[in-house]
Amino acid sequence: MRFELQNTAPSSKARAGKIETAHGVIDTPIFMPVGTAGSVKGIHFKDLKEDIKAQIILGNTYHLYLRPGIDIIEKAGGLHKFNSWDSPILTDSGGFQVFSLGAIRKLSEEGARFQSHIDGSRHLFTPENVMDIQRSIGADIIMAFDECTPGDADYYYAKKSLELTQRWLARCVGRFNETEPKYGYQQSLFPIVQGCVYPDLRIKAAEHVATFNCDGYAIGGLSVGEKEEDMYAMIEVVNEVLPEDKPRYLMGVGNPVNILEGIDRGIDLFDCVMPTRNGRNGMLFTSEGILNIKNSKWRDDFSPIDPNGSSFIDHQYSKAYLRHLFHSKEMLGAQIGSIHNLAFYLWLVGEARSRILAGTFREWKDKMVTKIGRRL
Repeated sequence: MRFELQNTAPSSKARAGKIETAHGVIDTPIFMPVGTAGSVKGIHFKDLKEDIKAQIILGNTYHLYLRPGIDIIEKAGGLHKFNSWDSPILTDSGGFQVFSLGAIRKLSEEGARFQSHIDGSRHLFTPENVMDIQRSIGADIIMAFDECTPGDADYYYAKKSLELTQRWLARCVGRFNETEPKYGYQQSLFPIVQGCVYPDLRIKAAEHVATFNCDGYAIGGLSVGEKEEDMYAMIEVVNEVLPEDKPRYLMGVGNPVNILEGIDRGIDLFDCVMPTRNGRNGMLFTSEGILNIKNSKWRDDFSPIDPNGSSFIDHQYSKAYLRHLFHSKEMLGAQIGSIHNLAFYLWLVGEARSRILAGTFREWKDKMVTKIGRRL
Protein backbone atom coordinates (compact mmCIF):
# COMPACT_ATOMS: atom_id res chain seq x y z
CA MET A 1 0.00 0.00 0.00
CA ARG A 2 1.19 3.51 -0.79
CA PHE A 3 -0.08 6.81 0.68
CA GLU A 4 0.53 10.16 -0.99
CA LEU A 5 -0.24 13.33 0.98
CA GLN A 6 -1.34 15.90 -1.61
CA ASN A 7 -2.29 18.99 0.40
CA THR A 8 -3.07 20.30 3.88
CA ALA A 9 -5.67 23.02 4.33
CA PRO A 10 -4.63 26.44 5.68
CA SER A 11 -5.60 27.07 9.33
CA SER A 12 -6.55 23.38 9.66
CA LYS A 13 -5.11 19.89 9.98
CA ALA A 14 -7.37 18.71 7.14
CA ARG A 15 -5.52 16.64 4.55
CA ALA A 16 -6.14 15.44 1.01
CA GLY A 17 -4.32 12.34 -0.16
CA LYS A 18 -4.38 9.13 -2.16
CA ILE A 19 -4.09 5.54 -0.96
CA GLU A 20 -3.00 3.01 -3.55
CA THR A 21 -4.04 -0.60 -2.94
CA ALA A 22 -4.07 -3.78 -5.00
CA HIS A 23 -7.76 -3.22 -5.76
CA GLY A 24 -7.64 0.46 -6.65
CA VAL A 25 -6.91 4.00 -5.55
CA ILE A 26 -8.77 5.69 -2.68
CA ASP A 27 -9.05 9.49 -2.61
CA THR A 28 -8.94 10.81 0.95
CA PRO A 29 -10.65 11.98 3.04
CA ILE A 30 -13.09 9.13 2.40
CA PHE A 31 -16.12 7.50 4.01
CA MET A 32 -16.40 3.70 3.87
CA PRO A 33 -19.92 2.20 3.72
CA VAL A 34 -20.27 -0.60 6.23
CA GLY A 35 -20.76 -4.03 4.67
CA THR A 36 -20.90 -6.06 7.86
CA ALA A 37 -21.70 -9.45 6.35
CA GLY A 38 -20.07 -8.85 2.97
CA SER A 39 -22.83 -6.56 1.70
CA VAL A 40 -23.98 -3.01 2.38
CA LYS A 41 -27.47 -3.70 3.68
CA GLY A 42 -30.11 -3.49 0.94
CA ILE A 43 -27.85 -1.85 -1.67
CA HIS A 44 -26.56 -3.31 -4.93
CA PHE A 45 -22.87 -2.82 -5.66
CA LYS A 46 -23.91 -1.14 -8.93
CA ASP A 47 -25.61 1.56 -6.86
CA LEU A 48 -22.59 1.78 -4.57
CA LYS A 49 -20.35 2.46 -7.54
CA GLU A 50 -22.58 4.64 -9.74
CA ASP A 51 -24.86 6.61 -7.41
CA ILE A 52 -23.03 6.53 -4.10
CA LYS A 53 -19.54 6.58 -5.64
CA ALA A 54 -18.05 4.41 -2.92
CA GLN A 55 -14.34 3.69 -3.34
CA ILE A 56 -13.89 1.24 -0.45
CA ILE A 57 -16.25 -0.74 1.78
CA LEU A 58 -15.83 -2.30 5.20
CA GLY A 59 -16.39 -5.92 6.19
CA ASN A 60 -16.59 -7.37 9.69
CA THR A 61 -14.34 -10.20 10.84
CA TYR A 62 -16.64 -11.34 13.65
CA HIS A 63 -19.76 -11.62 11.46
CA LEU A 64 -18.00 -13.16 8.44
CA TYR A 65 -16.24 -15.67 10.69
CA LEU A 66 -19.58 -16.85 12.09
CA ARG A 67 -21.49 -16.70 8.82
CA PRO A 68 -20.85 -17.84 6.09
CA GLY A 69 -17.64 -19.07 7.74
CA ILE A 70 -14.02 -18.69 6.74
CA ASP A 71 -13.94 -22.03 4.90
CA ILE A 72 -16.60 -20.78 2.44
CA ILE A 73 -14.79 -17.48 1.86
CA GLU A 74 -11.50 -19.31 1.27
CA LYS A 75 -13.14 -21.69 -1.23
CA ALA A 76 -14.51 -18.66 -3.10
CA GLY A 77 -11.03 -17.16 -3.32
CA GLY A 78 -11.49 -14.42 -0.72
CA LEU A 79 -14.18 -11.87 0.00
CA HIS A 80 -13.61 -9.91 -3.23
CA LYS A 81 -14.44 -13.01 -5.25
CA PHE A 82 -17.22 -14.13 -2.90
CA ASN A 83 -19.21 -10.88 -3.06
CA SER A 84 -17.96 -9.62 -6.47
CA TRP A 85 -16.78 -6.25 -5.12
CA ASP A 86 -13.66 -5.44 -7.14
CA SER A 87 -12.56 -2.32 -5.23
CA PRO A 88 -10.69 -2.05 -1.91
CA ILE A 89 -12.05 -3.64 1.26
CA LEU A 90 -11.14 -2.99 4.89
CA THR A 91 -11.96 -5.45 7.66
CA ASP A 92 -12.18 -4.56 11.32
CA SER A 93 -10.83 -7.12 13.76
CA GLY A 94 -14.06 -7.99 15.56
CA GLY A 95 -12.87 -6.29 18.75
CA PHE A 96 -15.81 -3.91 18.88
CA GLN A 97 -18.33 -6.70 18.27
CA VAL A 98 -16.78 -8.80 21.04
CA PHE A 99 -16.92 -5.72 23.30
CA SER A 100 -20.62 -5.35 22.44
CA LEU A 101 -21.44 -8.90 23.54
CA GLY A 102 -21.13 -7.92 27.20
CA ALA A 103 -22.01 -10.84 29.48
CA ILE A 104 -21.39 -13.53 26.84
CA ARG A 105 -17.71 -12.72 26.38
CA LYS A 106 -14.65 -12.95 28.62
CA LEU A 107 -11.25 -11.35 28.04
CA SER A 108 -7.91 -12.78 29.12
CA GLU A 109 -4.27 -12.55 28.13
CA GLU A 110 -4.92 -15.35 25.66
CA GLY A 111 -7.69 -13.48 23.84
CA ALA A 112 -11.47 -13.15 23.92
CA ARG A 113 -13.80 -16.08 24.54
CA PHE A 114 -17.35 -15.43 23.43
CA GLN A 115 -20.65 -17.01 22.51
CA SER A 116 -22.11 -16.56 19.06
CA HIS A 117 -25.11 -14.25 18.99
CA ILE A 118 -26.54 -16.59 16.33
CA ASP A 119 -26.59 -19.99 18.05
CA GLY A 120 -24.76 -19.61 21.37
CA SER A 121 -21.76 -21.66 20.22
CA ARG A 122 -18.47 -20.88 21.95
CA HIS A 123 -15.43 -19.39 20.21
CA LEU A 124 -12.02 -17.90 20.92
CA PHE A 125 -10.43 -14.93 19.18
CA THR A 126 -6.70 -14.48 19.75
CA PRO A 127 -4.39 -11.93 18.15
CA GLU A 128 -2.93 -14.76 16.07
CA ASN A 129 -6.11 -16.34 14.76
CA VAL A 130 -7.69 -12.95 14.03
CA MET A 131 -4.72 -12.27 11.73
CA ASP A 132 -5.25 -15.69 10.14
CA ILE A 133 -8.98 -15.04 9.68
CA GLN A 134 -8.33 -11.68 8.02
CA ARG A 135 -5.70 -13.26 5.78
CA SER A 136 -8.42 -15.68 4.67
CA ILE A 137 -10.99 -12.93 4.14
CA GLY A 138 -8.41 -11.15 1.99
CA ALA A 139 -9.19 -7.49 2.73
CA ASP A 140 -6.72 -4.90 1.47
CA ILE A 141 -6.53 -3.27 4.91
CA ILE A 142 -6.89 -5.32 8.10
CA MET A 143 -7.06 -4.30 11.75
CA ALA A 144 -5.10 -5.45 14.75
CA PHE A 145 -7.09 -7.18 17.49
CA ASP A 146 -7.77 -4.88 20.45
CA GLU A 147 -10.06 -4.34 23.39
CA CYS A 148 -12.50 -1.52 22.69
CA THR A 149 -12.49 0.34 26.02
CA PRO A 150 -15.90 1.73 27.14
CA GLY A 151 -16.19 5.49 26.86
CA ASP A 152 -17.03 5.82 30.57
CA ALA A 153 -14.19 3.59 31.83
CA ASP A 154 -12.22 4.86 34.82
CA TYR A 155 -8.51 5.55 34.48
CA TYR A 156 -7.40 2.29 36.08
CA TYR A 157 -9.54 0.17 33.75
CA ALA A 158 -8.51 2.19 30.68
CA LYS A 159 -4.82 1.79 31.56
CA LYS A 160 -5.07 -1.97 32.04
CA SER A 161 -7.14 -2.29 28.86
CA LEU A 162 -4.57 -0.33 26.85
CA GLU A 163 -1.73 -2.45 28.18
CA LEU A 164 -3.58 -5.59 27.09
CA THR A 165 -4.20 -4.08 23.64
CA GLN A 166 -0.50 -3.24 23.35
CA ARG A 167 0.57 -6.79 24.23
CA TRP A 168 -1.96 -8.15 21.74
CA LEU A 169 -0.62 -5.78 19.07
CA ALA A 170 2.88 -7.22 19.35
CA ARG A 171 1.41 -10.68 18.76
CA CYS A 172 -0.70 -9.42 15.82
CA VAL A 173 2.33 -7.89 14.12
CA GLY A 174 4.38 -11.02 14.76
CA ARG A 175 1.74 -13.25 13.22
CA PHE A 176 1.17 -10.87 10.31
CA ASN A 177 4.90 -10.77 9.53
CA GLU A 178 5.32 -14.55 9.64
CA THR A 179 2.40 -15.27 7.29
CA GLU A 180 1.78 -14.50 3.63
CA PRO A 181 -1.28 -13.18 1.77
CA LYS A 182 -3.42 -15.98 0.35
CA TYR A 183 -4.67 -14.50 -2.92
CA GLY A 184 -1.62 -13.02 -4.63
CA TYR A 185 -1.81 -9.40 -3.47
CA GLN A 186 -0.47 -7.55 -0.46
CA GLN A 187 -2.46 -6.65 2.66
CA SER A 188 -1.79 -3.80 5.10
CA LEU A 189 -2.11 -4.05 8.88
CA PHE A 190 -3.32 -1.02 10.86
CA PRO A 191 -2.74 -0.95 14.65
CA ILE A 192 -5.47 0.67 16.76
CA VAL A 193 -4.88 3.52 19.25
CA GLN A 194 -6.92 3.08 22.43
CA GLY A 195 -6.76 4.92 25.78
CA CYS A 196 -10.35 6.08 26.37
CA VAL A 197 -10.61 9.84 27.16
CA TYR A 198 -7.29 10.11 28.99
CA PRO A 199 -4.73 12.20 27.08
CA ASP A 200 -1.65 10.58 28.61
CA LEU A 201 -2.91 7.11 27.69
CA ARG A 202 -3.79 8.20 24.15
CA ILE A 203 -0.32 9.75 23.73
CA LYS A 204 1.32 6.60 25.07
CA ALA A 205 -0.79 4.46 22.72
CA ALA A 206 -0.03 6.61 19.66
CA GLU A 207 3.70 6.60 20.39
CA HIS A 208 3.61 2.83 20.83
CA VAL A 209 1.81 2.02 17.58
CA ALA A 210 4.09 4.36 15.62
CA THR A 211 7.11 2.23 16.57
CA PHE A 212 5.77 -0.62 14.42
CA ASN A 213 6.03 1.47 11.22
CA CYS A 214 2.83 0.04 9.74
CA ASP A 215 1.12 1.26 6.56
CA GLY A 216 -1.49 3.22 8.50
CA TYR A 217 -3.08 3.68 11.92
CA ALA A 218 -6.58 3.59 13.38
CA ILE A 219 -8.10 5.46 16.30
CA GLY A 220 -10.59 3.27 18.17
CA GLY A 221 -12.66 3.49 21.32
CA LEU A 222 -14.39 6.75 20.42
CA SER A 223 -18.10 7.41 19.90
CA VAL A 224 -18.72 4.67 22.50
CA GLY A 225 -20.38 6.77 25.18
CA GLU A 226 -17.93 9.61 25.82
CA LYS A 227 -18.81 13.29 25.38
CA GLU A 228 -18.43 14.70 21.88
CA GLU A 229 -15.91 17.31 23.01
CA ASP A 230 -13.81 14.53 24.56
CA MET A 231 -13.83 12.67 21.25
CA TYR A 232 -12.55 15.73 19.39
CA ALA A 233 -9.89 16.36 22.05
CA MET A 234 -8.62 12.78 21.79
CA ILE A 235 -8.39 13.00 17.99
CA GLU A 236 -6.27 16.14 18.35
CA VAL A 237 -3.99 14.54 20.94
CA VAL A 238 -3.44 11.39 18.89
CA ASN A 239 -2.89 13.12 15.54
CA GLU A 240 -0.14 15.25 17.06
CA VAL A 241 1.77 11.99 17.55
CA LEU A 242 0.85 9.75 14.60
CA PRO A 243 3.12 10.00 11.54
CA GLU A 244 1.96 12.57 8.98
CA ASP A 245 2.97 10.36 6.05
CA LYS A 246 0.56 7.53 6.94
CA PRO A 247 -3.26 7.44 6.67
CA ARG A 248 -5.34 7.81 9.83
CA TYR A 249 -8.63 5.98 10.27
CA LEU A 250 -11.25 7.02 12.85
CA MET A 251 -13.28 3.90 13.57
CA GLY A 252 -17.07 3.94 13.79
CA VAL A 253 -17.59 7.72 13.59
CA GLY A 254 -20.06 9.18 12.94
CA ASN A 255 -22.68 11.77 11.94
CA PRO A 256 -21.89 14.33 9.21
CA VAL A 257 -20.78 17.00 11.70
CA ASN A 258 -18.45 14.49 13.40
CA ILE A 259 -16.94 13.66 10.03
CA LEU A 260 -16.21 17.29 9.12
CA GLU A 261 -14.76 17.91 12.58
CA GLY A 262 -12.64 14.77 12.21
CA ILE A 263 -11.38 15.88 8.80
CA ASP A 264 -10.54 19.29 10.29
CA ARG A 265 -8.37 17.48 12.85
CA GLY A 266 -6.47 15.37 10.32
CA ILE A 267 -8.52 12.17 9.86
CA ASP A 268 -8.40 10.47 6.44
CA LEU A 269 -10.82 7.50 6.67
CA PHE A 270 -14.20 7.05 8.36
CA ASP A 271 -16.88 4.38 8.66
CA CYS A 272 -20.20 4.22 10.46
CA VAL A 273 -23.51 2.35 10.24
CA MET A 274 -25.42 5.60 10.79
CA PRO A 275 -26.21 6.54 7.17
CA THR A 276 -27.75 3.15 6.32
CA ARG A 277 -29.30 2.43 9.71
CA ASN A 278 -30.88 5.86 9.96
CA GLY A 279 -31.83 5.82 6.29
CA ARG A 280 -33.75 2.57 6.77
CA ASN A 281 -35.69 4.26 9.57
CA GLY A 282 -36.54 7.47 7.76
CA MET A 283 -33.90 9.84 9.13
CA LEU A 284 -32.21 11.59 6.20
CA PHE A 285 -29.07 13.71 6.17
CA THR A 286 -29.08 16.61 3.71
CA SER A 287 -26.98 19.62 2.82
CA GLU A 288 -29.56 21.79 4.65
CA GLY A 289 -29.97 19.67 7.79
CA ILE A 290 -31.53 16.48 9.17
CA LEU A 291 -35.12 15.50 8.48
CA ASN A 292 -37.42 12.74 9.67
CA ILE A 293 -39.26 11.81 6.49
CA LYS A 294 -42.07 10.14 8.45
CA ASN A 295 -43.25 13.45 9.91
CA SER A 296 -46.61 14.74 8.69
CA LYS A 297 -45.08 18.07 7.59
CA TRP A 298 -43.70 16.29 4.50
CA ARG A 299 -47.05 14.72 3.49
CA ASP A 300 -47.66 17.13 0.60
CA ASP A 301 -44.13 18.49 0.13
CA PHE A 302 -43.21 17.66 -3.46
CA SER A 303 -39.77 19.26 -3.34
CA PRO A 304 -36.67 17.04 -3.61
CA ILE A 305 -35.27 15.36 -0.53
CA ASP A 306 -32.25 17.66 -0.83
CA PRO A 307 -32.37 20.86 -2.89
CA ASN A 308 -28.72 20.29 -3.79
CA GLY A 309 -29.21 16.56 -4.29
CA SER A 310 -28.57 16.58 -8.02
CA SER A 311 -24.92 17.19 -7.19
CA PHE A 312 -24.53 13.85 -5.42
CA ILE A 313 -27.28 11.47 -6.57
CA ASP A 314 -28.66 10.86 -10.04
CA HIS A 315 -32.26 10.07 -9.04
CA GLN A 316 -34.33 12.59 -7.10
CA TYR A 317 -37.50 11.71 -5.21
CA SER A 318 -39.87 14.09 -3.48
CA LYS A 319 -40.29 14.19 0.28
CA ALA A 320 -43.98 13.38 -0.12
CA TYR A 321 -43.28 10.26 -2.19
CA LEU A 322 -40.63 8.95 0.17
CA ARG A 323 -42.87 9.58 3.18
CA HIS A 324 -45.60 7.61 1.39
CA LEU A 325 -43.23 4.67 0.88
CA PHE A 326 -42.29 4.56 4.56
CA HIS A 327 -45.87 4.76 5.75
CA SER A 328 -46.82 2.05 3.26
CA LYS A 329 -43.94 -0.08 4.56
CA GLU A 330 -42.55 -0.42 1.04
CA MET A 331 -39.01 -1.83 0.99
CA LEU A 332 -38.11 0.77 -1.62
CA GLY A 333 -38.41 3.49 1.01
CA ALA A 334 -35.65 2.02 3.16
CA GLN A 335 -33.50 1.47 0.09
CA ILE A 336 -33.89 5.04 -1.15
CA GLY A 337 -33.20 6.38 2.35
CA SER A 338 -30.00 4.32 2.61
CA ILE A 339 -28.77 5.25 -0.86
CA HIS A 340 -29.52 8.92 -0.28
CA ASN A 341 -27.66 9.04 3.05
CA LEU A 342 -24.61 7.19 1.75
CA ALA A 343 -24.50 9.36 -1.37
CA PHE A 344 -24.67 12.43 0.84
CA TYR A 345 -21.81 11.17 3.03
CA LEU A 346 -19.66 10.46 -0.03
CA TRP A 347 -20.55 13.84 -1.52
CA LEU A 348 -19.62 15.51 1.79
CA VAL A 349 -16.13 13.97 2.04
CA GLY A 350 -15.59 14.55 -1.69
CA GLU A 351 -16.51 18.21 -1.33
CA ALA A 352 -14.23 18.46 1.70
CA ARG A 353 -11.39 17.02 -0.38
CA SER A 354 -12.00 19.56 -3.15
CA ARG A 355 -11.98 22.39 -0.62
CA ILE A 356 -8.74 21.13 0.94
CA LEU A 357 -7.07 21.02 -2.46
CA ALA A 358 -8.38 24.52 -3.24
CA GLY A 359 -7.28 25.94 0.12
CA THR A 360 -10.81 26.96 1.17
CA PHE A 361 -11.72 24.12 3.55
CA ARG A 362 -11.94 25.97 6.87
CA GLU A 363 -14.38 28.64 5.71
CA TRP A 364 -16.58 26.07 3.97
CA LYS A 365 -16.48 23.65 6.90
CA ASP A 366 -17.48 26.30 9.46
CA LYS A 367 -20.58 27.13 7.39
CA MET A 368 -21.47 23.48 6.71
CA VAL A 369 -21.40 22.26 10.31
CA THR A 370 -24.00 24.88 11.23
CA LYS A 371 -26.30 23.78 8.41
CA ILE A 372 -25.99 20.01 8.38
CA GLY A 373 -26.40 19.54 12.12
CA ARG A 374 -29.76 21.28 12.44
CA ARG A 375 -33.16 19.55 12.49
CA LEU A 376 -35.57 20.46 9.71
